[in-house]
Parts: sequence; structure tokens; C-alpha cells
Amino acid sequence: AGMSPAEVARVGGWGLRSRPMRVFLSALGIAIGIAAMIGVMGISTSSTNDLNKQLAALGTNLLTVTPGTTATGGTAHLPKESVQMIAARPDVKSASGIGSMEAKVYKNDRIPSVQSGGLTVSAAKNDLLGAVGGKIVDGRWLNAASARYPAVVLGAQAAAQLGVHRAGADVQVWLGEHWFTVVGIMASNELVPDMDTSALVGWPVAERLLDFNGYPTTIYTRAKDDAVENVQSVLGATANPENPNEANVSRPSDALAAKHATDKALSGLLVGLGGVALLVGGVGVANTMVISVLERRSEIGLRRSLGATRGQIRTQFFAEALLLSALGGVGGVLLGIGVTVGYAAYQGWSAVVPVWAMAGGVGATLVIGGLAGFYPAVRAARLPPTEALATN
Repeated sequence: AGMSPAEVARVGGWGLRSRPMRVFLSALGIAIGIAAMIGVMGISTSSTNDLNKQLAALGTNLLTVTPGTTATGGTAHLPKESVQMIAARPDVKSASGIGSMEAKVYKNDRIPSVQSGGLTVSAAKNDLLGAVGGKIVDGRWLNAASARYPAVVLGAQAAAQLGVHRAGADVQVWLGEHWFTVVGIMASNELVPDMDTSALVGWPVAERLLDFNGYPTTIYTRAKDDAVENVQSVLGATANPENPNEANVSRPSDALAAKHATDKALSGLLVGLGGVALLVGGVGVANTMVISVLERRSEIGLRRSLGATRGQIRTQFFAEALLLSALGGVGGVLLGIGVTVGYAAYQGWSAVVPVWAMAGGVGATLVIGGLAGFYPAVRAARLPPTEALATN
């Protein structure tokens, strides 16, 4: 009589319980491969989800204009009126800019001038904060009054390097051979990371005290959401009508997307390595099942003598291989979920593990387990009863 599914599972499970350590090691090989793939997929998906949240919060409609090079290879200048010309376009929501200069910023006037720490000083328009989507964590942003006096807003990293932890009238830094009062500290800005290492002063005071020439070096433009591509195509000509080729236009969100594409390429490599580990686990399953057939020749012969058919013997060993693979697959999925949750928590992300990845992981183990157990199962079924019983 044929074996019911419950009997197949019971007989297959008994075969695994008789060799617990070997089964554990074989299942572990499968589990490592599945955990590697689930972990990579989960971490990649969690990273993508976090990136999408960042872009949604920061906006993908931010465009930047920077000066390029002249026909002779020199550094070009954007016109002083370029910010106003861009802001006048009907499809632009807002435009603001900064202007770099040679001034340096230090914690005090006793630090040698060569030790700038990589910090930059820039003149900033009063409406810059809204254009770049920045936030102030302490103090306030520059306004019409403070922009005319020695007041500075520090980026997050600049404040940390200078040892400035708060803003206030009694907090000053040495900037361009003058004392400037720290009126604000910015939060880190992932869309415009250069601002994290910047000290930003008002446009008027920069021209008066810091020898600023008044030319903007970066213009930040917020286009209307349905007109980003159109604005991007004409932004260079709008900023510099006489020499549009001397203006470079970029989209900061594209840099984030490129970084994410690089991460995805690396994830693909890791998935490949996980696949190799899974194949190694499959070889382990095949090895376990072949050895099992050799060790259990007496059992096979006895079952055949008592009336078991070749199909039942084949089904028994095939079921053992599938159960062994399923054990490793489920364990690998749980381990991969744990790795994803732990890494996402460390990065401050929301953990996301695709359902298709979990189902695919278990499915892949069953396929590999079936292939690995097919030959041992056929070999066990073909073993003659008399030869099997004659073997100790």
C-alpha cells in the first residue's frame, strides 16, 4: 500500500532524529546561505525605504548651479544678479545662494592659520535655510539685522570641530581675523552635505569685513514639482545668459540615487556569495544522504524484505532530504530576519524584509534539497534486499 503524507513525514523525521549532529551541521550549511541572502535583501530593502523617506522629506526638486570654466580654462563667475534672475522665473518656487571666500574659522585667535580643519566660510543669503531644507538645532538663522553684523551660523560638523555646543551672545569664534558671534547651529543636511563643514555669515558683513567679491558660487533652486526637468534644462542660461556654458547644473538627489545604485551593486555581489554558500550547503545535504544510505543498508534490506517497495524507499530518503533542507531554510530565514532587524536598528532604519525573499529562500532550499537527495534516494531504492541484509 502507498504511504500517506503523514507517514512519509514521520518516517523521514525518524531518519533525521537518528543522526542529530550530522543533520545539524548539514542544516547549518543551508541556513548560512539563506541567512546571507535574506540579510542582504532585507538590509538593501530597508536602506531603500530609508532613502525614499529622506528624499520625500528633503525633496527631489532641489537644483544647484555652480560656476564652470571659461573657454580658456579659467574659473568662471556667476553674475551677481543670477539669484534674482532665477527666482523671477514662474516655475521656480524659491532660489538662494552662497558665496565662498578665502576666510577661515577657528575656535580662537591662538590657533595657527594652517590648521583650518577643512572648514569653509561662505556668505549666505537670508533665505538660504528654506531653499536647502535645513534646520536649526540651536539658536536662529541669519536675518536682515544679523546679516549686517559679525554673526555666524555653524554647520553640524563645523560646530563639533570647533567645540561649540550652543549658540548665544557669549559664544564666539575667530573668523577672518574678526570675532564672530555664533547665533545658530544647523542640523546635519544629507542632501547638501557641504554645509555641515561650513561657517555661514551674512552677505553684507562678508563684503564689508571679509573681502567677499559678491559673486555667488552655488545657487540652490527649488523648482515646482511638475517642472523640475524644464527648469533644469534652462537653469544654466537663466543664471548666466551671456555664457550659459559656463554654468554647471546638478541635482543633489541624483547623487543620493547614484550612491544607492552602488550599494545595490554591492548587494548583488553579496547575494551571489550567498548563493555559493547555499550550493555548498546543498553539497552537504547530498553528502549526508549518501552516507546515510551506506550506513543504513541493513535497514533498507529489512524494509524491503518486509514488503516495502522501491518507490517507498525512494520516497523515504527523498523526504529526509527535503525535511533537512526545509529545516535549514526556515532557520536561515529566521537568522536573516534577525540580522536585518539588528542592522536596521543600529542604523536607525525601519526593518523591512520582503515576503518574496523569505518565500523564495525556503523554496530555493527545497529545490536544492530535492536535487541533492534525488541520487541517494534512487540509490537506496535500487539496493537489492539480499545484498543489503548481508551487509553489517
